[in-house]
Amino acid sequence: MVRYADDFVVLCHSEEEARRALEKIQGFTRTNGLTLHPEKTRIVDASQRGGFDFLGYHFERGMKWPRKKSMAKLKENIREKTRRTEGRNLQAICADLNRTLRGWFEYFKHSKSNTFAGLDAYVRGRLRSILRKRQRGKGRGRGRDHHRWPNAYFHAQGLLSLSQSHRAALQSP
Repeated sequence: MVRYADDFVVLCHSEEEARRALEKIQGFTRTNGLTLHPEKTRIVDASQRGGFDFLGYHFERGMKWPRKKSMAKLKENIREKTRRTEGRNLQAICADLNRTLRGWFEYFKHSKSNTFAGLDAYVRGRLRSILRKRQRGKGRGRGRDHHRWPNAYFHAQGLLSLSQSHRAALQSP
């Protein structure tokens, strides 16, 4: 059993074992005047498509990654910090973003590798849009903007790379 506060997951070797465990848990909760959440309480074969969500992660087929709601919340937070009309200099914006990205990464660093590259690209795209606006451009950063402000430019401004952080975390003992 893996638990956090009032949420828990019971891991079993077979569906039959899972059904017996569920019956015991239902009996225990009834006896103690508690109820199980009807939509959250279910038996899932995590080795198959679909999986389940628990504590911000999605577990499926032996892998885990941030659930959709966790990703949406991070992107919303990034959007708030990277409005095109943002008046602060790029280093200040990157420092602010880094606090958010570092905290999010520390929680989700155990996710599968391909989780991080897309988020890095999303953050840099938001920053390119700010820079484009400052040069009287319109719309999102795209096309030549990737050559004008390559990934190395944002690294030089102090922006944290989630992909690089993940590679470093895999290297550390």
